[in-house]
Amino acid sequence: MIHSLSLSDVLADHARSRPQVTAVVDGEVRLTYPALDDRVTRLASALAGLGISGGDRVLWLGQNSHAVLELLLACSRLGAIFCPANWRQSEDELRFVLTDLTPAAVVWEPSDATTSLRASGAGTWVQAGDEYEELVASGTSREFAQVADTEPVLALYTAAFDGRPSAALLSSAALVAHATSLLVVRQMEPDFTFLNNGPLFHVGTMMFCLATLQIGGTNVFTPAFDAEEVCRLIDAEKVTQAFLFGQMIDALVQANVGGKYDLSSLRFVAHSAEWDDMITVDDSPWCRSRMGGYGQTEVGGMLTFLGLAEGGAGFAGRPSPLVQVRILAPDGTELPAGEVGEICARGKTLFSGYFARPDLNEAKSRNGWHHTGDLGRREPDGTITFIGPKLRMIKSGAENIYPAEVERALKSHPAVADAAVIGIPDQTWHQAVKAVVALKPDATATQDELVEHVKAQLASYKKPKEVAFVDTIPKRGFTPDYDALDAAHGGGNYPGL
Repeated sequence: MIHSLSLSDVLADHARSRPQVTAVVDGEVRLTYPALDDRVTRLASALAGLGISGGDRVLWLGQNSHAVLELLLACSRLGAIFCPANWRQSEDELRFVLTDLTPAAVVWEPSDATTSLRASGAGTWVQAGDEYEELVASGTSREFAQVADTEPVLALYTAAFDGRPSAALLSSAALVAHATSLLVVRQMEPDFTFLNNGPLFHVGTMMFCLATLQIGGTNVFTPAFDAEEVCRLIDAEKVTQAFLFGQMIDALVQANVGGKYDLSSLRFVAHSAEWDDMITVDDSPWCRSRMGGYGQTEVGGMLTFLGLAEGGAGFAGRPSPLVQVRILAPDGTELPAGEVGEICARGKTLFSGYFARPDLNEAKSRNGWHHTGDLGRREPDGTITFIGPKLRMIKSGAENIYPAEVERALKSHPAVADAAVIGIPDQTWHQAVKAVVALKPDATATQDELVEHVKAQLASYKKPKEVAFVDTIPKRGFTPDYDALDAAHGGGNYPGL
């Protein structure tokens, strides 16, 4: 235990060593590290009073808030597991999360979906806002037993391998290790200020939130992306980095026509002449050429960094210094440079497995390696190229869409005999969803009807943009022949290809 360093420990140390630093900004809420530490202690005490202890789950159903970070840190203090759910999901999808995760407590923001779920929900439900503040105030300042940093603390729902999502469990040790590698590649300094405008149920936002915590910087929260408000916050809080991609950057440029806001504190990757004039183009390894690398939730965020391989041949860069990466054949042997195989990894940032998925855990952790489910290639210079998912994924904006999930929703329509889903190029979102559907004999259904049927079950961004009707779905064995479907129906633009 003397070697343990949990997220709770990181916060407690900052409360001592950075007593005047602002840790959190969220609207009217401004908390120094000592104030945040005190609130987390009281929140952990209050949750313990509800009977929550090691291994219990606490669920957040809402948009971005400083409460997300507080709940995560309080769970770290208790040895519990915190899960921020995707608030954009439909009522049925959120109901699945509740049934799957069986949380002991749910902190929720009112919406059509959550209000309905609240009426039938088990466990303790606390509404964000006044009820949450009352819960924090009800706790006491007390000591907690040390929790091993190898215990899971964060659950993030990810890949729908079999048509249903699974919660990847990440320990404090993995999160601290990933944060450390990220802050080195990004060259983060103690005054680093991160704007949490991307969804905190997404590892891409969460990993920067935790790296900012790790370095003792400032986390600024806004409920969701709004171009005008993001510009205002960058100016007002002197934000160093935000969660942004191409379409969001274009929206910021439009919102800041005429230079209404000073965005020069933002250190980000070059994008366009107008954007580059508004910000400070960053020269850290993270942004010097292209941001990112290859990653997934199960590895804490990034497994490889482009910033560690500037000028390298591989499109995904080189592995984080805290992991090992191998390109393996189906029989588990390592493949030589130039050959395509599965990207497999082990190391300090790796997850602890999926919640309540013993068979999946066994399949994904064969022979001591995490099997990512993605194909890659090691180049002669040692860098990694990401080829694409073994289980085909559609990338629409910043969202990952898994065909099996949409196919399952389509097949639940009474007129549908079979269905397959592909990604088609989209000028705005990189890819859009296209459904290929075979109807039952004598049955009828329109494109609009099927789109609405999917939309009623899944988040709106997962619904098909187009539907093609065919007599039969081509197959390879028992699964759709996606290559044939792409060729026949205009599929393409899959990530990494």
